[in-house]
Amino acid sequence: MKNALIAAASLAAIATVVPAAAQAQDAAASNVGAYVNLGLAHADAGTPNYEIAGARLGYRFTPYLGVEGEAATGLQGYTFHDVGGTPGLDVKTKLEHQFAAYGVGFLPISPNTDLFARVGYGTTKISGKALGVSAADDGESWNFGVGAQHSFDGLNGIRVDYTRQEFTNSSAHANVFGASYVRKF
Repeated sequence: MKNALIAAASLAAIATVVPAAAQAQDAAASNVGAYVNLGLAHADAGTPNYEIAGARLGYRFTPYLGVEGEAATGLQGYTFHDVGGTPGLDVKTKLEHQFAAYGVGFLPISPNTDLFARVGYGTTKISGKALGVSAADDGESWNFGVGAQHSFDGLNGIRVDYTRQEFTNSSAHANVFGASYVRKF
C-alpha cells in the first residue's frame, strides 16, 4: 500500500511538472528570432539635448543572447543663443544621425517580459549653422545600457531603455532615455 501511494504521488508530480516544463520551453523558443523596434528617445548631453526618432533591428540567437543594430535621427535642433557673449550670435545645431551595433544579454523574467543589458559601439553626427556658415562633426562612442520589454501577445510589445554614450575623442557623453514599439518575427 505504501509503495502504491508513493507511485501515485510520483505520477501526480510528473503530470504537474511535464506540462509546466513544456510551456516554459515553448515560451523560451518563442523568444528566439528577429525583432524590430520603432521609437522615440531623449538624448541628454548636458547642453544640448535632442529628441530622437529611431529604429532597431535585432536577432535573438537564444532566449539569453542577441545582437541589434540601431539608426536614429534628431527630430528638432538646439539653438545656442548669444555664443561667446556676442548678442545675436546664435548657433543652430541638429543631430543628423546616429548609428550603433550592440551585443545584447536578455534575462526573461516571465514568458512575455525581459530585462536586458547591451554593450556596443556607435557614431553620431551633429551639424551646426551660424551666420550662414555650416559645419558638421562625427563622434565615435562606446555605448552601454539597460532596459525592459514586455510583449502583449507574443509578437507586439513595448520597450523602455537607458543608454550611456561615452565619446572616445573627448570627455563628452550622453544619456539617452527611450521608449519604443517592439515587433517580433
